[in-house]
Amino acid sequence: MSKNHAHGGAKDEAAPETENPGGGVPNGQDTPGGTAEPPETEAQGPSWAETGAGKNKPAPEDNPAGEGPAEAAEPGEAPCPEEIIADLEARLADAKDQFLRKAADFENFRKRMIREKQDAIDFANQSLLLDLIPIIDDFERAIQSAGSSQDFNSLYEGIGMIEKRLISQLETKWGLKRFDSAGEPFDPNRHEALMMEKSAEITEPVVKEDLLKGYMLKDRVIRSAKVKVCMPETGGPAETADAGG
Repeated sequence: MSKNHAHGGAKDEAAPETENPGGGVPNGQDTPGGTAEPPETEAQGPSWAETGAGKNKPAPEDNPAGEGPAEAAEPGEAPCPEEIIADLEARLADAKDQFLRKAADFENFRKRMIREKQDAIDFANQSLLLDLIPIIDDFERAIQSAGSSQDFNSLYEGIGMIEKRLISQLETKWGLKRFDSAGEPFDPNRHEALMMEKSAEITEPVVKEDLLKGYMLKDRVIRSAKVKVCMPETGGPAETADAGG
C-alpha cells in the first residue's frame, strides 16, 4: 500500500509537467516533423490589417459604402471671411472700372455721331454747290462782256446758253426735271391754278398757259407748276359739285 501511495505521489508530482491545455507540444521539445513551434501567447503584436497597407484604411463607421475613402470625400479648407471680402471688393472695383470705361466710350461715340450728323446736314449740298459755281462764273463773264460791248443780242444768247447748261447739268446729274403743262388736263397734284377763264370748246379743265414751270426730283413733284386754267362753261367741277349737293 505504501508502494501505491508512493507511485501515486510521483504521478501527482509529474502531472503539472505533462499537462498541455492547448494540445500543443511542450515548450522546448522537438516534434516529429522538426523544431517545435513557440507557444501561443495572449499578448500579440498588431495584425497586418493594423499595419502596412491596412493602416490607412478608414474604420467602417467612418467610410460608408460607395463613398470612397473618407479623406477624398472631405472638402478643401474653406477661405476665411476676410479673404472672401477682399476677393469681392477686388471684383467690385474691377466691375466699376469696366463700367466707367464703357460709359466714357459710349459718351464719346454719342458725341461723334451727333457731330457727324450735323456735318452731313451742313455739307449735304456741297457737291451741288460745286456744280453751280461754274454757272455763276458764266453769268459773271456774260455780264462783263455785255458791259464792255453793249451788245444786247450777245447778252441774250449768252444767257440762253447758260440756262441750257444749268438745266442739262441738273437733270443728268441730280435728277431734276422741268415739265411743261400747257395743253394738259389740269392735275391738282402737278398744277396750281393762279388764273382761270371759261371756254365753250372744252368739256374738262385744261391748262392753257404755264406761268411758272414745275419741277420733279426723280419721280416726285417738288414744285407744282403755276398755271392758267381754262374751264368749261357748263358742267365744270364746281357746278357738278353744286348739283350733286
